Order: sequence, then structure tokens, then C-alpha cells
Amino acid sequence: MKIIPLSEGEFTIDKSKVFVPFNKENDDLQARATGSLLVEVQPFVVITEKDILLIDTGLGFMKDGELQLHANLKANGINPGEITKVLMSHLHKDHAGGVSVRDRFGDYRLSFPAATYYVQQQELEYALEIGTSSYIADEVRELQDAKNVVLLHGDGEIDGYIRYQVTGAHSKYHQVFWITEKDETVFFGGDDAPQFGQMKNRFVAKYDYDGKKCMELRKQWWEEGQAAHWTFLFYHDVKTPFVKA
Repeated sequence: MKIIPLSEGEFTIDKSKVFVPFNKENDDLQARATGSLLVEVQPFVVITEKDILLIDTGLGFMKDGELQLHANLKANGINPGEITKVLMSHLHKDHAGGVSVRDRFGDYRLSFPAATYYVQQQELEYALEIGTSSYIADEVRELQDAKNVVLLHGDGEIDGYIRYQVTGAHSKYHQVFWITEKDETVFFGGDDAPQFGQMKNRFVAKYDYDGKKCMELRKQWWEEGQAAHWTFLFYHDVKTPFVKA
């Protein structure tokens, strides 16, 4: 399998849930609001024998009139129309902002109409009906009735080689993915396991729905992954996008 990180840049975020671009050469982290976290925003492409998979869709920023995610794909030699499956860990705005794009008439449409999207139904319902400042309902509303969207219910498998599991750890209906081809496994823990350094340190994050569960899952996954030599993908790691255990 081939892994391609699609970095959208580094950002700081605090309790306001606003992602502020951060430039290490010019910006001072200490000058930002107290408690600000420095994070990468980084969807992934995983190319397998069957598919060109996109995992999560970034912030949805536009760059020179084009969705930044589309531009990043093209820069890596991939036409957005070549994406066959879009796997969504959850629908927080930094992971789902690129699910759809607004056209010149102000209407939203799915960013990857040729792909099949895989989303937990309860996560979509929560984002639309209850939501918080972490969700932008207008951006994910197109997932409701589109023919190329598969609404998942609990744990399961896709095409016999992609396994998904609802953890309810970082967010209430968060899911994680294992992509296994031949003797290789790629694991995406989304925001349950967003950074490499968190895999080895036991701590409970206040921003998680169930921080203790996140901590225990990271420990479990790291032990399992070391034994089986998984490749871990880290969506929010500013230095280590992926690592083989």
C-alpha cells in the first residue's frame, strides 16, 4: 500500500474551537491564547490494489478558488475524480470541512461525487440535530440523501479488507479504521490517536468525549500494532504523519 499525507498546514486551537494558521518561522505559540494546542491538519490517501482511499477531508479551505484538498491531491498526481472511497472517522469541522464544497450559486455539493462516502449514521444525525461548535451542519448536510453515501451502523467491514469500529472515545460516535492488504495493515485512529507522542504517554485529554477510554485504547492499539507491525497514521502530528510500529 502507498500512503500519501495531504498536509493542510499547522494550526493552533484553543477552547474557542477556531483553527488559527501557525507559521513556525514567524509566530510565537506563547503569544496565542492560554491553553492553545499546536496541531497539523492532515487527511491521508491510501492506495491499495482495489481503491484510492481518502481518509477524512480536512478543513475545507479554498486556495486560489479551488478546494485546498483537491489542490493537494493534484500536487501528488491524483485527480480528485480518481478517489474511490472516502472514509470518515467523524464529522468535526477539521475532519469534515472538505466533505462538500459550495458552488458559485451558494449551494453545497459533495467534493468527491465519483467516490463512495462511508459515515456512521448516528454521527451524521448528531452533527445535524444536536451538534456543537465543533460541527458545521451545512457542510455535512449533503451526506444525508446522496446516493454515493453509505451510512454505517456500528462495527463492520467494507469490501472484505477495511474494518471499522465505533469507539465513542474522542466523540460520541467516532470510528477508527484498519486497512489490511496481504500482510500489511494500516491503522487510522482519527482523533482517538491523533499524534505519535500520545501512543506512549498515559494522559486524559479534556477535549475528548471519553478521555480515559481514548487513553486505554491508545495503549491497546500500540501494543497490538507493535506485535503485528501496523502502520499508524496520525492526523494531527506536526512531525510524524505515519510510522510503522
